[in-house]
Amino acid sequence: MAVQPLRSPAHDPRDPVIHDLPPLRFEGQLVSVRLSLRLGDQGDWRGRFLFADPGGQRETAEIICARSEQDLWESVRGLGEHHLRDLYRSVG
Repeated sequence: MAVQPLRSPAHDPRDPVIHDLPPLRFEGQLVSVRLSLRLGDQGDWRGRFLFADPGGQRETAEIICARSEQDLWESVRGLGEHHLRDLYRSVG
């Protein structure tokens, strides 16, 4: 009798995928920055920022939206560290 290989469940493209971004420094402490990306129901790409510091975790709403994943990454790269710092401050 042949043994069936163990299969992992297929990844749903609508499930968020987390990407690590360079950390930022805020008021003397290091804050990790991550980006959660997912394919939206309408076929657009959506992203939210996740911040972690010694005091806990914070996240934005899905404030990054684009028609393609490449366009979304261009938007993220276009944000300067000062914009990320302001986002971090705003969710605190």
